[in-house]
Amino acid sequence: MLSFFNISKRFGGVRALDDVSFEVAAGAIHAIVGENGAGKSTLMKIVAGIHAPDSGRLELDGQSVSIATPRRARELGIALVPQEVALCPNLSVAENLNLGHEPQRFGVLRRSAMRERALISLRRASLDIAPDTLVSMLSSAQRHLLQIARALTENARVLILDEPTAALSEGEAQTLFERLRGLREEGVTVLYISHRLPEIFALCDAITVLRDGRHVATQPTSQTSPQSIVAQMVGRELQAEEDETEHIIAAQAALARNAEEGISGGTDAPILRVEKLSRGGVFQDVSFEVRRGEVVGMAGLIGSGRSEVARCLFGLDVPTSGRMSRNGEAYAPRSPRDAIRQGLALVPEDRRGQGLVMQLSVRENLSLPALAANLANLSRGGVVHGRNERLRAHERVGELAIKTAGLEASVNTLSGGNAQKVVIGKWLSTNPQLFIVDEPTQGVDVGAKAQVHRLLRDLAARGFGVLMISSDLPEILSLSHRILVMRQGRLAGELKHGASAEDVMRLAALGE
Repeated sequence: MLSFFNISKRFGGVRALDDVSFEVAAGAIHAIVGENGAGKSTLMKIVAGIHAPDSGRLELDGQSVSIATPRRARELGIALVPQEVALCPNLSVAENLNLGHEPQRFGVLRRSAMRERALISLRRASLDIAPDTLVSMLSSAQRHLLQIARALTENARVLILDEPTAALSEGEAQTLFERLRGLREEGVTVLYISHRLPEIFALCDAITVLRDGRHVATQPTSQTSPQSIVAQMVGRELQAEEDETEHIIAAQAALARNAEEGISGGTDAPILRVEKLSRGGVFQDVSFEVRRGEVVGMAGLIGSGRSEVARCLFGLDVPTSGRMSRNGEAYAPRSPRDAIRQGLALVPEDRRGQGLVMQLSVRENLSLPALAANLANLSRGGVVHGRNERLRAHERVGELAIKTAGLEASVNTLSGGNAQKVVIGKWLSTNPQLFIVDEPTQGVDVGAKAQVHRLLRDLAARGFGVLMISSDLPEILSLSHRILVMRQGRLAGELKHGASAEDVMRLAALGE
């Protein structure tokens, strides 16, 4: 169906793709895997007409094709569903589904035809949403599924999915898999980018591995294993990194036990204490604390209220009742700037929309929180101190091993894992006491995931407190000293390190 011949692509001094060649069979679900920065998304954007290759060629159905624009890709039956939501929130579901190819008569929109076309697409995507609903009213998971429905509206023969399950619950992901299997039966070819190897091995017919912009292997799924794929992706063993982080968590757990027993540190006030915090209609009577040197995990199903609690802690929303204290003193942030000045940092779930300014450079993004709160001596009288800013940014890049073409490179050119390091690193100049991290490894590969885990454990080892919200159960279980489980807006229970996945899910689903 689709053949790549010697595809290469550079962005400035960074080689994103280097002489990539492989083939994709018709009517197959074909996985494209690799670490962040391996070239997966760049290659798919070339197929979708967003980027042009510097050299090489593509064949579709055995014929050489030039895909110079996204419109040309759509004409050829190629549709890309990006990892980040790309919808118009102020328009309805039907308007988004018809955007760019609206049915018209004499220049007037045929809204009845738009609605009918939308209903067909929603049914085909197994998505139960009214066509007149504003997209701004949809959940994150519904928006991701709506993007897939929009691709199906265009009768795609080649469907490209970039991390399609990143924001989906287990039930929603299974619904998507069934729909994709149905599309395969209809003859649709699916290019599937994901870092979740279990779902790849359950769903995909073949796997292509990219590493550092080069093609490593293309093989039938039945003839390889997850361990082999990981080795091909990273070119190294991850076990040493995992062993090192396990030593860190064991040492931290011992310190926590000593503190509980009054051996040392037991008299310290927690960095943050939350007592019966509520926000009307969102969550109720949530109480917990986070101490220095510990990672507190917050688990729960989508919609349980985890991120909404974090918003109140960081001054984005105002709680309707309850109390908070920081280091034993009353804490009631009036705004995020107030929270930053009092030692809190937030790494949001939406990395691109809320964690970074994609049009700015690595240097500028690393400086933003300190400038906003007038910290770290980066400005005086409203003027940025350029030398100090560059020195701080250089320290962060070195400290976190951020792979970038330079401090002035646009943050938009970074891989997902390196972009996440920038989101975390930008807070270090504000001297925070507590990091609130929401889905810290969503959309990053296994190698970058291990690095982010290592970074979070290192932050705790250095005396920071970490409140980690995650839907990744292995992540919650391995990183957390204690696990808070949310259910339907309430704290269902607290578990210690060593709890099982079944323990967490029983509280999350049943409250017991």
